[in-house]
Amino acid sequence: MSVEQAKPRQSSEGAIIAELTREVRKISRDKIADIDMINREATYLAINALIEAARAGEAGRGFAVVANQVKNVSGRIGQLTGELGKELAGLSERMVTELERQQGQRLTDLALNMIDVIDRNLYERSCDVRWWATDAAVVDCMTSGAESAAAHAAKRLSVILDSYTVYLDIWVLDTEGRVVANGRPSLFPVVDTVNAAQHDWFAAALATRSGDDYATANVDIAAELNGAQVATYATAVREGGASDGKVVGVLAVFFDWAKQASTVVNSVRLTAGERDRTRCMIIDASGRVIAASATAGRENMRFDLPPNTADIGTYRTAAGSLVGYALTPGYETYRGMGWFGVIEQRPDQTL
Repeated sequence: MSVEQAKPRQSSEGAIIAELTREVRKISRDKIADIDMINREATYLAINALIEAARAGEAGRGFAVVANQVKNVSGRIGQLTGELGKELAGLSERMVTELERQQGQRLTDLALNMIDVIDRNLYERSCDVRWWATDAAVVDCMTSGAESAAAHAAKRLSVILDSYTVYLDIWVLDTEGRVVANGRPSLFPVVDTVNAAQHDWFAAALATRSGDDYATANVDIAAELNGAQVATYATAVREGGASDGKVVGVLAVFFDWAKQASTVVNSVRLTAGERDRTRCMIIDASGRVIAASATAGRENMRFDLPPNTADIGTYRTAAGSLVGYALTPGYETYRGMGWFGVIEQRPDQTL
């Protein structure tokens, strides 16, 4: 499973803007404060000069004119520093707004890239299950009824699992839902003990119209696989492995979701300063968090996007976090299941 993530767009621009914002704020605070302090001193000096000029009487009249002029200049400087402070504050605010816009776009891009990586890999799972359902060993297992055929199919599935480590197990089931062969019998002793007829994916696999179709199930806990979190893909096994052959059984593959999805959400390319305040998630169509970079209590977590959410976008939460999200676009024949990639980032307190 490839977990390659695209390089985040505009990350360097965002860092530059953030640094400029900090610098402008510091300059505007420090320099204006210095000017105000000097201006107050000049005003005090002008007032003192006026007092001394008044005491001097006629001899101090000329000096009083100069002192008044200094006082007027000081007042004008005070007015200008006030205007400058407002303008710099406005510039700083615009820079913050632009930074947020760019960072929101970046989070959206990362969320889209994250769900796209998931889609591409789940598309591969849909291809795998349709391909392996035509394997001669699997077909023979369901048509011959011989124990030797089931044993041969189990060995064949074991070989597949040795190469495709993203799967926990592969099952061959009869049309009644009974498991007749699996690839890891020593780890998962399900043959002749497990019946999957109650699972929606089994019924959907039996109902596929041709070998080109497959069934999927939402990410869930599989009690039969020691409580592992899996994404299940299934399709019908058909006579002769033909696309239009009679349905003789079902092949199901169990994708090791927890391990593989964790790799994806933890591989999002964040800066060192972002990682501690950022949560990367995959949420299903109901708002359930099915993968998250903060894994504690993941199975019971929810993340509800605002009502009437668009397919892709960004928004700020009441708590001040910036959220970028993207709906699964699907990939090739994999249409997606209404999942979202979501990245939630708490404010940077250094700004």
